[in-house]
Amino acid sequence: MPNLTGRAWLVGAGPGDPSLLTLAGRDALAAAEVVLYDALLHPAVLDFAPADALRIPVGKRAGAHSVPQHEINRLLVDHVRAGRRVVRLKGGDPFVFGRGGEEALALREAGLPFTVIPGVTSAVAVPAAAGIPVTHRGLATRFTVLTGAESTGEPPADLPPPAVAGTLVILMGAAHLPSLVDRLLALGWDPATPAASIAHGTLPAQQSVVGTLGEIAGLAASLPTPLITVVGRVVELAGLLGPGRFGPLAGRSVVVTRSRSQSSALAEMLRNLGADVIEAPAIAITLRPGAITIDERSAGRWDWIVVTSQNSAAALFAALDAAGRDIRALGTARIAAVGEATAAALAARSVRPDFLPSRATSAVLAEELPRVNGARVLLPISALAGPELEDALRRRGAHVERIDAYHTTPVPLDPALLPRILEADAITFTSASTAAFLAEALGEARPSPSVRLVSIGPSTSATVRARFGRVDAEAATPGLPQLVAALLEVLA
Repeated sequence: MPNLTGRAWLVGAGPGDPSLLTLAGRDALAAAEVVLYDALLHPAVLDFAPADALRIPVGKRAGAHSVPQHEINRLLVDHVRAGRRVVRLKGGDPFVFGRGGEEALALREAGLPFTVIPGVTSAVAVPAAAGIPVTHRGLATRFTVLTGAESTGEPPADLPPPAVAGTLVILMGAAHLPSLVDRLLALGWDPATPAASIAHGTLPAQQSVVGTLGEIAGLAASLPTPLITVVGRVVELAGLLGPGRFGPLAGRSVVVTRSRSQSSALAEMLRNLGADVIEAPAIAITLRPGAITIDERSAGRWDWIVVTSQNSAAALFAALDAAGRDIRALGTARIAAVGEATAAALAARSVRPDFLPSRATSAVLAEELPRVNGARVLLPISALAGPELEDALRRRGAHVERIDAYHTTPVPLDPALLPRILEADAITFTSASTAAFLAEALGEARPSPSVRLVSIGPSTSATVRARFGRVDAEAATPGLPQLVAALLEVLA
């Protein structure tokens, strides 16, 4: 019986920065059942794949394959033949020193379908991120890309003379850079030719050194690997053009403790400012199906529905969806949102709240909510939430129906993240539960005094102080933009 569902996608993940993954690559990952990925990929790229997708590391570090190429080919063929959607995720572009051609041929020989999704090659993107265009009018009209190590592990023998190469870009050449420089000089390259070596290209941790061809090997010896080395007059532009894609948080590492399902917005804000984001979700959010009952009686059941978070909004809409109804099933009930983020979650489903408090806290909402005396109030809330909000509304005469609509549970900490968390530049907390659960996950360990602890609001700050002994910055008003502003100020 022919295979009707299995297919492989050979996807270039780009030069390092996860935002440089193509839209086609993102879409392929979103549909993947199996992902075979290289070792040097940014972990955030894998987050585009479904949580239940099988992830298999097959890449290499320092010249040692964790999985031999013939085994990678076999894995590809076997999983596709079994009818699965398989993404082979490769750094840079699949066909630029990536052995993607061999993998495509293995699939072709097996008679299996595949799609090649090109990636942004590091040969061009990494120099660009360092302010070095590989071509420039009056300086270089062409460029040559070569690998610094052949499949045998030896440096390439057929290096180009300067008249032929234009700009020379050497990938993965750290180990053999001194001998490569000697061979280039023997071919007639001028030792005074500008040269640069770049590590962690396109990432916030990017480092580079600039000098001449004669001295670049010595300068680059202090950089981490892998390296990309650029030789040619275009390197003169590095001081004028770059690095231009990094913001005020460049070189800073920031921990995000939100649940994985909610972390993307904050992580994207921070990455856009140049931060190295460490995603360490301390909590998981689980809705409670059936907690909120929507039926024919719901239209006249409540006067107010108080939505205290994005999770509360998600629980409300999940109940409507489960009942096969929309917002009209709630009749004349008015909706209050605790703040702009919650209002945005409602707006995503075309619902505009009838009330927003002057400050995004439950206490202010309880104080300012109009026409409360005698009103019937639905309060879908976290099972961990205290009674403060409902008590405050009852004191004003409301008849409150509290429903524990979702659970907030701790998430075990990846042990590999522990040293990065404890030595990061800052840790962000978006709720009291993220602070409490991170403290539990860390056990006896605590961040060093240099790590800035940044809170989204007063109630979160109280828990951060109780668990960590201090708060270094607090958002002026609760909200992600305000949290990021506080972070910028404390790290300035």
